[in-house]
Amino acid sequence: MKKTILISLGALLLNGCAAFSKPELFVEPAEIDPVSQELVALQQAPTPKYKIPVAVYAFRDQTGQYKPQANVSSFSTAVTQGATSMLVQTLVDSHWFDPVEREGLQNLLTERKIIRQRMEDGGQIAPLSDARLLFEGGIISYDTNTQTGGIGMEYYGIGASELYRKDQVTLYLRAVDVVTGKVLLSVSSTKQIFSQEVRVGFFRYVSLNRLAEAEGGYSTNEPVQICVKQAMESAVIELIERGIEQGYWSAT
Repeated sequence: MKKTILISLGALLLNGCAAFSKPELFVEPAEIDPVSQELVALQQAPTPKYKIPVAVYAFRDQTGQYKPQANVSSFSTAVTQGATSMLVQTLVDSHWFDPVEREGLQNLLTERKIIRQRMEDGGQIAPLSDARLLFEGGIISYDTNTQTGGIGMEYYGIGASELYRKDQVTLYLRAVDVVTGKVLLSVSSTKQIFSQEVRVGFFRYVSLNRLAEAEGGYSTNEPVQICVKQAMESAVIELIERGIEQGYWSAT
């Protein structure tokens, strides 16, 4: 009899669970990454009459660091491996430079070879555009826990706390004259990466052998690739300003 009752109760619970529909997850739509306010101000300022052709072969992660994870071996890198693409995009957004494709140069040459093979009468296609400047550099440092701290309080089983941590990423960027090989300008940029955690909790014995416990909180972490992008934008802006001061280029 008891077994029959338990089976019936189990069936009722399963039917009750099935009556609740699966909650819909809130998914934010994709959006275009905005540029920093400094870069927006640069876009609104006077620009040169002709954009400067530049080339970027590689802007690599030179830190060799992996993501710090407690008690876990991680093979995920601490900073982005797509810094070359980010630098090219930043140069385009600055409205000062006209980047030519060099990261995928082999793919470009292969496609041009295919075009030549299909052209009749031995026709020639236009030559590739050259660059006046070569941008070199890389992400040279990623330091974790440069500053940590927090505050908290607990009384009679009720408590709250706040913790924060600061990391920082540093990169170098230099402009090289393609004809002479001279390093015209070299700048460095550092961006702080901020992380924060807020927690509140309740822990109390309400009666003998009965414990009430509740906990909530949230954490926020600045995306590392966004911080790298902002540091890169600052470096490009500083390089443009120094070039104007030293007479390498000028705005109209």
